[in-house]
Amino acid sequence: MADGTGLPGAAGAGGRPNLVLVFADQMRGMDMGCAGNPQVQTPCLDRLAAEGTRLCRAYANAPVCTPSRAVLLTGRHAIATTVVANDLPLPEGLPTLGSCMRGAGYRTAYIGKWHLDGVPRSRWTPPGPRRHGFERWAAYNCSHDYLHARYYGDGPEPIALPGYEPVAQTDLLLSFIDEPDPRPFAAVLSWGPPHDPYEAVPEHHRARYDPAALRLRPNVRPIAPGPGDLAGGRDVRRTLACYYAHITALDEQVGRIRDHLERRGRSRDTLLVFTSDHGDMLWSQGRMMKQQPWEESVQVPLLLRWPGRVPAGRTVADLTGLVDLLPTLLGLLGVPVPAGVQGADLSAAVLAKPAAPRARDAGPASVFLYDLVSVDQSHRQGIPEWRGVRTARHTYARTRAGPWLLYDNERDPYQLDNLVGRPELAAVQAGCEAELEGWLRRTGDPFEEGPALVRRLGLAPAWNARERELHPGAPRLLPED
Repeated sequence: MADGTGLPGAAGAGGRPNLVLVFADQMRGMDMGCAGNPQVQTPCLDRLAAEGTRLCRAYANAPVCTPSRAVLLTGRHAIATTVVANDLPLPEGLPTLGSCMRGAGYRTAYIGKWHLDGVPRSRWTPPGPRRHGFERWAAYNCSHDYLHARYYGDGPEPIALPGYEPVAQTDLLLSFIDEPDPRPFAAVLSWGPPHDPYEAVPEHHRARYDPAALRLRPNVRPIAPGPGDLAGGRDVRRTLACYYAHITALDEQVGRIRDHLERRGRSRDTLLVFTSDHGDMLWSQGRMMKQQPWEESVQVPLLLRWPGRVPAGRTVADLTGLVDLLPTLLGLLGVPVPAGVQGADLSAAVLAKPAAPRARDAGPASVFLYDLVSVDQSHRQGIPEWRGVRTARHTYARTRAGPWLLYDNERDPYQLDNLVGRPELAAVQAGCEAELEGWLRRTGDPFEEGPALVRRLGLAPAWNARERELHPGAPRLLPED
């Protein structure tokens, strides 16, 4: 059988394949056994990689929750979505994965953390355009209370979720899969962990890790107390043990989804994808959280399983941004890509045999990275707006003041030696700068100060609302004229 891509593959209801996209929040791409970390227990993710394909150079273009989610769901860079900072709403009418799949005749569902409907974070997203094509809704705008979770359905009253939030959310996904509907399904499951609070994980998962036995990354450094200290007095190893415990808990749920598809006979007609919206510094470089160009913040997991279609046990080294995920998934499923999408369709790279020749222009030469507005965690850590690129070998970033970081990731995988300004590497730095300038031109990014960008995009009212909500004691307000 052939689908809309012209390539042979399995099909589900109505002759079309299904989609299950699962993504964690703030999970680093290097923290899986299959990615080379033997300390974290991820047998189900490792099996997913063994039964499918792992894209080992996957990066969050905008490594912070709301902008990254907008990029992931639209295939557009953050400026094009106007979601340039956390808690700004995704504009109605912008094509998304939900609207594309629903328009192609799929029944669609969104389950879990949404974080694309502005403030307050507790607001109900009613049926209609603010759900962006997702028909079944079991979501909460933004909360990280993993042991006392809630979600909204089609009514304005929140519904309590029992136990550990990801388990209950996975239950909702499996129920959706089993609904007697002749249409193929496309479901997105968005888990909150391993995003902090790191300690909000069931004890039986925490018991699997001995903090004293954990080895720290060589670039981990203590953080001096002060306004930029986001560690909150936490112990490094105990926090890392909790972070790993969350990942292991999610790993079990990935296994449940995989096994459920197998039992229902749906594996061969379902593309199962696992990724994250960004990573977490966790004391690397003496920093916390996200919004930063280092690998711990920008690298994300990306696994695709589709027996009989996506090659098994294969690792793809093509550079991939989350902006490429939408067109790649649509390409794999044979669904038309809407106009205005800026990401690349890498479905050919995913489907190619290991020895198959690749066209030189098959994928991007670099991933465009950025933090468009210094706000929240980056602002507290004194990090201004920056733009950068991740090439196959190098990471380069600059602020408006000039070049900031340059790393040779092959020789220096923990990014310990900043090479910016080294005379012997002037050509390398110039090449990275030229690559970055190309991205700025193609995306229409003038690299202006964050407040100026917010005002130019007409976002001052939404910005002021988020500032009053999230920082009532000291909101950074902008003129709204």
